[in-house]
Amino acid sequence: MKNKKPIFFIVFILIIAYAVSTVFGFKMQYGDLTTVYIKGMEDIRLGIDIQGGVDVTFAPADENVDATKEQLEAIQEVMKSRLISLGINDYEVYMDENNDKVIVRFPWQSGEENFDPESAVAELGDTAQLKFYAGYNYTSETKDDGTVVVTPKGEVVLEGSHIANAYPQPEMDKDGAYTGYYTTGLELTPEGKEAFKKATQAAVNKDAAYLDTTYTASTRYVISIWMDDECISSPTVQSVITDGNAMISGNMDYEEAKKLADKINGGALPFNLETQTFKTISPSMGSGALKAMMISGVIALILICAYMIILYRLPGTVASIALIGQVAGTLAVVSGWFGFNDSSTLTIPGIAGIILAIGMGVDCNIITAERIKEEMSVGKNLDSALKSAYKNSFSSILDGNMTVIIIAIILMGAFGVSDSFFAKMFSLIFKWFGVSTEGTIFSFGFTLLTGVFFNFIMGVLASRLMLTSLSQFKCFQNRKLYGGAEK
Repeated sequence: MKNKKPIFFIVFILIIAYAVSTVFGFKMQYGDLTTVYIKGMEDIRLGIDIQGGVDVTFAPADENVDATKEQLEAIQEVMKSRLISLGINDYEVYMDENNDKVIVRFPWQSGEENFDPESAVAELGDTAQLKFYAGYNYTSETKDDGTVVVTPKGEVVLEGSHIANAYPQPEMDKDGAYTGYYTTGLELTPEGKEAFKKATQAAVNKDAAYLDTTYTASTRYVISIWMDDECISSPTVQSVITDGNAMISGNMDYEEAKKLADKINGGALPFNLETQTFKTISPSMGSGALKAMMISGVIALILICAYMIILYRLPGTVASIALIGQVAGTLAVVSGWFGFNDSSTLTIPGIAGIILAIGMGVDCNIITAERIKEEMSVGKNLDSALKSAYKNSFSSILDGNMTVIIIAIILMGAFGVSDSFFAKMFSLIFKWFGVSTEGTIFSFGFTLLTGVFFNFIMGVLASRLMLTSLSQFKCFQNRKLYGGAEK
């Protein structure tokens, strides 16, 4: 048998290090510049019910516009998608059809140095009309008030509807080395792929008829990219692009590249909007109450761990370590600890989801601990009892947790944006009842699903690794430590 003794120390150190990094994060300060490498609990965006937020009313910028119900519904969906892309899932978006208005409420943290609510509101109302033009040409007109109106000219190669997905990615030079900047990568739809192939082929072939004979030689082989009336990039076509993948460059950092990708993914609004009212919302539960809730949660976790240790001894001790890892994992997902996902919004229902998931974790470990006692009571030795207990308890744990997973997925699908993965999964069902986007309910489902996922990792896998490792030590082979009687 291989030596399993070190496994406990490896898993224990990893869980504690993970929990510490989840709470405190990791950042470096260089003068006035702070670089965040690992996000901690202070990076969690708190919901409106905890921290307060912003209430803004949008209306058509042109007072002559008589918006239809379909247009207002389209604006609602765009707003929801843009809020989700900003990591905000605790929001309210509803329309006033009689007055052609859309009202949006979303949370913000006064302690967030980089969060500007007015800038976020402006981004929500941005029309974000993305177009690719053959060549780089435009007209400009100065109005009486001094503002300059820029209008791009030329053949429209692609529009925003031709973009299947946009995402930030590191920029590499021709040798494959990182330049220090980021680009916004684009995945084109089949229609966009063919259109872009045609445009780049025309540029390479110097097809003046396609590109417009009025362009000069220096601009003829350029495809300029415009966001409304702003040229965000004008790359020179070097070769024919046939795979449907393109990029927007321009010496952007990660946040700039991501912001541009979010705009493109967020879609376009049917008409220009203006902000009619803008005000802050007081929280229904203050930060003092949040601290009291957090202290209560820590005390409750300590009491649960003490109860588990007293009742189940060594399995209870291992279960307590696993619970710490489970809570840390859930908070890590919410804070954006993992590099592949952004921070989410933590609401009061979201906290309830974490608590419920902890209860599932406790239940998981109790089932296993009781099974260990049962296996030893029929005369099995310690190794056989542990192996049988984990094997036989898994089906019960799986059944109980799968029920909760299904409920969490349904909640996230029913109360999330209509183009989310889970909403599409149940689209045949939801089309009969409609989708009600309520960020607080989505937050509950999100933390519940995440907590149950980490329950499998910590409560099943990590617990088993740690307990079977400890059982290899002579000092931990006393059957009383596992709830059995000493032979």
